[in-house]
Amino acid sequence: MLEGLDGIIQQIYTNMTGTDSAREQAYKLSREVVRSASATIKHCHRGENEQAHALLAETGRLTAEMIESVSSTPALRHTGFVIDSEKEYAEAAITLAAILGGAVPGPDELGIDATAWINGLSEVVGEMRRHVLDLIRAGAARDAEAYLALMEDIYYHTMSFDFPNAVTAGLRNRTDAARGAIERTRGDLTLALQQAELATRLDELKARE
Repeated sequence: MLEGLDGIIQQIYTNMTGTDSAREQAYKLSREVVRSASATIKHCHRGENEQAHALLAETGRLTAEMIESVSSTPALRHTGFVIDSEKEYAEAAITLAAILGGAVPGPDELGIDATAWINGLSEVVGEMRRHVLDLIRAGAARDAEAYLALMEDIYYHTMSFDFPNAVTAGLRNRTDAARGAIERTRGDLTLALQQAELATRLDELKARE
């Protein structure tokens, strides 16, 4: 009764089979991107600069391969796991630029979605908090002040994106979390600086005796 129905069904089935195959490949690659980005940041915090740069390059390669795997299926390009892994890549790249020095790589340079990039930038605040605490433990609280200032700068930039979550992919929630991290870091750093100042004064008093 429906002439041509079998052909239409077969075509849709073929298309969905291709989409499913692309999704499986992209999902596998996205997990590799996340693992590589995480390892990149870990080596950066440890001061293992050569390993960090090598892993960042690998993360970029994996991200490009993932994006290419969904290039022929637009419905997958902006799915959650693809954007999330791009965000992790951005976070790793910006963290390295902040700690090891260098210009901030933008979304075009990284070859990723701009929404993923701005969310990755927001999450760099957490990595800067970790770096500040590492500096405090190393007795370099004064050096940590610049990173607290960077955390605040990132926060003020990201909070200006006053759009619905459907547009920003949850940026508001990440910005709120960043604000809390900044407040805690400011308290930790203030205490560390006060203790360092007290220790300096005690040393001066002892030297006068």
